[in-house]
Amino acid sequence: MTPTTLLTSSAFFLAFLGLAFHRTHFLSALICLEGMMLSLFTAFSLWALQSDAANFSSAPLCVLTFSACEASAGLALLVATARTHGTDHLKKLNLLKC
Repeated sequence: MTPTTLLTSSAFFLAFLGLAFHRTHFLSALICLEGMMLSLFTAFSLWALQSDAANFSSAPLCVLTFSACEASAGLALLVATARTHGTDHLKKLNLLKC
């Protein structure tokens, strides 16, 4: 396993563990998701550079576009839940009482 592969996979799994075990605030969950997406972008970019194929050059751009859309939708949900519920604590959010 190369050091770059080890670095990107460990960054992905650290963000995944942060998402799995530290779920008190909605903003921290969004930051962990963004860390996962950025590590995937880095892995796809390095893979496209190492493979020297023109077919895979658009994959990192698609991942980065998806990550930007996910971040904007997540921040919109954060603002909406903070306005309706008054907090971003995940334990206090009850979607049945909208």
